[in-house]
Amino acid sequence: MKDLTGKVAICTGSARAKGLGKAILVALAERGADVVVTDLGDAKNQLDDSDIGNSDEMLETVEALKEHGTRVIAHPFDVRDEHQGNALIDTTVELLVSVDIMVNYAGVGFVMKSLQDLTTADWDLVIDVNLTGAFLCSQAASAQMIKQGSGGRIINIASQAAKSGFPHMAPYCASKHGMIGLTRTCAIDLGSHGITVNAVCPNHVTTGLGAKQNEYFAKFRGVSVEEYRTALAGRIPLGRPGLPEDTANTVAFLATDAAQYITGEAINVSGGEEMH
Repeated sequence: MKDLTGKVAICTGSARAKGLGKAILVALAERGADVVVTDLGDAKNQLDDSDIGNSDEMLETVEALKEHGTRVIAHPFDVRDEHQGNALIDTTVELLVSVDIMVNYAGVGFVMKSLQDLTTADWDLVIDVNLTGAFLCSQAASAQMIKQGSGGRIINIASQAAKSGFPHMAPYCASKHGMIGLTRTCAIDLGSHGITVNAVCPNHVTTGLGAKQNEYFAKFRGVSVEEYRTALAGRIPLGRPGLPEDTANTVAFLATDAAQYITGEAINVSGGEEMH
């Protein structure tokens, strides 16, 4: 299992106690990687406390990750800010020596409105965090990887919504479809440096955000949350929604040498729900 010993991994949006980002860092730390917990830290720019990993959660996640015996640091930053992204890379190199794995997970998925009800502010928020944030972090991390000269891994957490449309999710679907295009182009641009770039596309995972989505779409369809969840599971050949560990284990595989010839892919982790 210790196939990432000596590697340093960053995952954006990774402070929430029951979040997918934390599960990803756990999977990487279990395999020996030193890890960096990042999140917004403080509410700002259309994001309130219920939408972010705050500073207390970051510290709690750091302590939980230390149990795996690897080095762990926390660094609050906003993925929308290029200068803060560069500072994240500089701090990581200063404290942990290198940047070998960059996981772009930070995202906004709580904007659920019909097309006619969306505002340009709604649109800009989702695109700025989900897509522009992934671009800026990929750019900063890959510059450091190129400088190091030993290759690297960039792994983007896309979604089933990167391949299918969903009602009342126009900006989210657009951002995740765009993330696959970003993934493919970065894979081409960075391949000569030994840097692989892939996307992981999970279906619904009931994290804190997933619970908000369940409540919204149950009301939208006129059913109870339990009825909605049952119907959701019925669409999945393996019979259940995704767990954080399902996506986290796929990320961990892509980070290892076993995946060194895989790049530019958008890999479904959907229990068979999304097959194209």
